[in-house]
Amino acid sequence: MTAENPDLRIAQAATLQPITEIARRAGIPEAALIPYGTDKAKIDIAAVPPGDGPGRLVLVTAMSPTPAGEGKSTTTVGLADAFRLLGHRTMVALREPSLGPIMGIKGGATGGGHAQVVPMEDINLHFTGDFHAIQIANNTLAALVDNHIQQGNALDIDPRRIQWKRVLDVNDRALREVVIGLGGPGQGVPREDGFDIVVASEVMAILCLATDLADLQRRIGDVVVGLTRSREPVTVRDLQVDGAITMLLKDAIRPNLVQTLGGTPALVHGGPFANIAHGCNSLVATRLATSLAEVTVTEAGFGSDLGAEKFLDIKARTGGLRPDAVVLVATVRALKMHGGVAQGDLAAEDVEAALRGAENLARHAENIRRFGLEPVIALNRFPTDTEAELDAMLGWAREQGLRAALSEVWAEGGSGGVAVAEQVLEVIAAGGGRDFHPLYDPAEGIEASLRTIATEIYGAAEVQYVDAAPAALRRLQRNGWDTLPVCVAKTQYSFSDDASRLGAPRGHTLHVRDLVPKIGAGFVVALTGSIMTMPGLPREPAALRMGVDAQGRAVGLF
Repeated sequence: MTAENPDLRIAQAATLQPITEIARRAGIPEAALIPYGTDKAKIDIAAVPPGDGPGRLVLVTAMSPTPAGEGKSTTTVGLADAFRLLGHRTMVALREPSLGPIMGIKGGATGGGHAQVVPMEDINLHFTGDFHAIQIANNTLAALVDNHIQQGNALDIDPRRIQWKRVLDVNDRALREVVIGLGGPGQGVPREDGFDIVVASEVMAILCLATDLADLQRRIGDVVVGLTRSREPVTVRDLQVDGAITMLLKDAIRPNLVQTLGGTPALVHGGPFANIAHGCNSLVATRLATSLAEVTVTEAGFGSDLGAEKFLDIKARTGGLRPDAVVLVATVRALKMHGGVAQGDLAAEDVEAALRGAENLARHAENIRRFGLEPVIALNRFPTDTEAELDAMLGWAREQGLRAALSEVWAEGGSGGVAVAEQVLEVIAAGGGRDFHPLYDPAEGIEASLRTIATEIYGAAEVQYVDAAPAALRRLQRNGWDTLPVCVAKTQYSFSDDASRLGAPRGHTLHVRDLVPKIGAGFVVALTGSIMTMPGLPREPAALRMGVDAQGRAVGLF
């Protein structure tokens, strides 16, 4: 069964400008473009002359979302178009969508309505092949590890202690735990293995944090694939294949240039999830945008407790970035859900529930201020919102001393985001991010970093190390990896590690069940609660409503 979707209809009806014109607007010479048709291109950064930057950097984050999302990408795109309408040379930097949520429940990640990056269906599907390159690079490394063991195992790799998993860009719960190498000696050494989704791969994280091709190869070489029988780490450099894996990514590291419906240049590159990875687009794309544009608008996945915290503590630290302003996306429907309304009843007016749910939004605003930044709340309007609900929430924000404005970019494009943009410009004029600072010092150790994040951002009372975590902590300390930043893998729906605890819980316990070193990426992943690095599909996947028409155009994509 297929279904019509207004976002797709709007995107398909748009007349796109030639990508050469979009590049000219961004200050990118045609000689630096590697075209993929007429409306998208990769960029050879070496051929781009230095800009006047760094320009202003605006980070878009959100409150704790509902399962369908709150329109953060839509707000990001519309806000960029609004800055351009106000006369500022603007670029937007976004992540690439994963096929997992596209075919699952959440849909794509190109925005919506009249605030989209286009060509929407290309970007949401195979785009320029970056995810495929990451998947192939990751799985080639997995094959090389198993082949090394099969061909004599000169490095004495312990098959029981290989931590490198295969990946697939599809939600497939059946692949979380598998056994490989069955069928006799010629088929390899039998061992337990598993799959992660591509966006959880360390290769994805490395691509998004590498500063250039040489740094990419250095980071690939640092990847720890497993341990020897004497418990010593084995790296990709030890296997002597860091060059081969980098070669598979030589094109993928180049940023992708597209455009918004409003004609704003857009860099869409990289795509780690924020609940199981660090949730930010590539550093090379963000740096390129800030070097060329007066204002760059970027986003970090899910709420401030996930994507924004990782942007500010990992990406900004790695890349020397300093946000000048933060936009905090909120919706009436998410506020009502955190105020106790069931998901199926969110369309009914309930001002009191929205006000109760505002405790979640208040916590997110508090989080942003902990980094020395001042949030601007963008109340993203949905068709089911009533004037009473919207007025109540804008009034609540004023009473809390928070800047807030209604965002109507889905319906109106950039003009619907001008009110938010003007608030952001006021923050920038008042000093912006001059007081920005990361939340913790990694040099104090993983335990201290996790305790700070858990207590100050999540409102937890303590951190407990359970299951494999205590032994993993000892390994980190023994190998000198416990002073890396920490990337917490946690449910996006709650400040706790329990997705059902909505609102703004306090005094809970954060349960860390494993600590996985990602040495190439430069951080340690802390797996909490029941979070999975390979999601599953819902009872009724979005794929049931998708198809193609007689002209081969997508139907049902959103």
